[in-house]
Amino acid sequence: MPRLAPFGRLLPYLRPYRLRMAAAALLVMGAAGINLSMLWVIRRLVDTVLVQRDAAALNTAIAELGGLFLLQGLLIMGHSYLTASAGQRIMADFRTHLFTHLQSLSLGFFARRRTGELISRLMNDVGALQTALTEVPIDLAKQVVTLVGGLAILFVMNWRLCLLILLLLPAIVLIARFFGRRLKALSTGIQDETARASTILEEVLSGIRIVKSFVREDYERARFGTQVHRTLDIVLRRARIMAIFVPTITFATFAAAAAVLWYGGSQVIRGTMSPGDLIAFVLYAGLLIGPFGTFARLFSHVKEAQGALARVFEILDTRPDVTDAPNARPLPPVRGYVAMEGVSFSYDGHTTVLSDLTFKIRPGEMVAVVGPSGSGKTTLINLIHRFYDPVAGVVTIDDYDLKSVTLQSLYQQIALVPQEMHLFGGTIRDNIRYGRVSASDEEIVAAARAANAHDFITAFPDGYDTLVGEKGVNLSGGQRQRIAIARAVLKDPRILILDEATSSLDNESEALVQDALDRLMKGRTTFVVAHRLSTIQKADRILVLDKGRLVEEGTHAILLDRKGLYYHLYTLGLVESEPPVTLSSAKGLDSSRSLS
Repeated sequence: MPRLAPFGRLLPYLRPYRLRMAAAALLVMGAAGINLSMLWVIRRLVDTVLVQRDAAALNTAIAELGGLFLLQGLLIMGHSYLTASAGQRIMADFRTHLFTHLQSLSLGFFARRRTGELISRLMNDVGALQTALTEVPIDLAKQVVTLVGGLAILFVMNWRLCLLILLLLPAIVLIARFFGRRLKALSTGIQDETARASTILEEVLSGIRIVKSFVREDYERARFGTQVHRTLDIVLRRARIMAIFVPTITFATFAAAAAVLWYGGSQVIRGTMSPGDLIAFVLYAGLLIGPFGTFARLFSHVKEAQGALARVFEILDTRPDVTDAPNARPLPPVRGYVAMEGVSFSYDGHTTVLSDLTFKIRPGEMVAVVGPSGSGKTTLINLIHRFYDPVAGVVTIDDYDLKSVTLQSLYQQIALVPQEMHLFGGTIRDNIRYGRVSASDEEIVAAARAANAHDFITAFPDGYDTLVGEKGVNLSGGQRQRIAIARAVLKDPRILILDEATSSLDNESEALVQDALDRLMKGRTTFVVAHRLSTIQKADRILVLDKGRLVEEGTHAILLDRKGLYYHLYTLGLVESEPPVTLSSAKGLDSSRSLS
């Protein structure tokens, strides 16, 4: 059998269901024992009919067989349910644990991984483990009883015939070891290629609008087809090996059965063995074919599970880059004083993204972060949110080093409204309540009103129970942003981070969203990755980044007078301006819209 040491790591997940598993094993072992007993009754039945010709003994044997069949059926029913119940519960627990661990990992992990691959590991690889964890040990217990019991009975009946079967065992072991190594490698390859196919599928389905817009259906079909065929090639290679593996062992076992039949038949002809003994012996020998063939199949299952186990525990062994320090304490309610001192950061340890950033933001200030593409704007707000830790320097809130406080207490006081807002595929009510799950319906409505969302929500036939669709596909961009703002209002954060929440909207929607944002920002320390001139002009302070460095700091008017990088961006039109739109006209246009 393959090395089982890696499976020891799964024992904690099996422990809560050990009684179910033990009961299932006892039931299936009992069913296997009854199977052996039935063959012994058949042996007596054959001699009763062909030799003794005793009608009463015949009736007794038939009654015994009927009782054994009934009892065996009950045992099989019990073990089947217990095995399935334990297996499904173990996998549910394991998937939940893996999902929880994935959520604990830092953003850097997800930046390096593809979503489809992670989904494949959570669903396909964990599913592959179920057979190895539940069906294999239960089936193994059954086959051990069948093999040991069968061999013992055969040895008592005729030890010479029994030796013929035992001679094949070393050959079977060698065959299993030879094929097992190849099956493990191929099974791991199948899981890898399946994960890649899942990744392509997830990318295409989530980006189907872009695929259709750019008329790339044929390209994506070819890309997915190529990956599916790569998976198919490995599957067929494994199928070819299995096609040779199992019949080879089965043929060896049947060869032993043929030898037994020839030798035993000769003894019946000479009168040294009864017909019942010969038939029982052949039936027992045939029964032993099952364990040998099953051992080969179980061996392949374990090899497949080893590959899945390695892939799953690769994730479980990954530690988050950003964690609570051993002595971390909860962050008390903050005023919103944010500072960076000598902060530098690199994603890969080689390329510097931010270098020696130092600034101080007072509570309640609205700060615009501007700069050319790739200057480090998003990285800066990621550090404030502590999605990443700086490689040098200190980020503080109210003079608390972010590394000294618990992540949960920090995140509870920060709200993020990104440019591409993600909504979950439930109702509008559920998406707003995501900001605070204990919120009442009245608080949800109040948050929606503050976000200029109540009017369009109540215009839908289902109101707050309207389904938003996957990622909010049933809502317009402006409607999605206002749902996101309502969610942030409900959270009531002290620090607000906006990744230019209005840059992708039309002017009418922007007026409604901007009005909601103005309410949300009031009295809160706010960082805005800004492009629109209207947003930047409102800022109490502007941080200008270039190649990861803070090159300018001040108000819009002051920075224009300096005629530095900000002035350069402004005059080149990289800071966008837009025609004014009144809030009343925007509301009028918005109220006439329905689901888009």
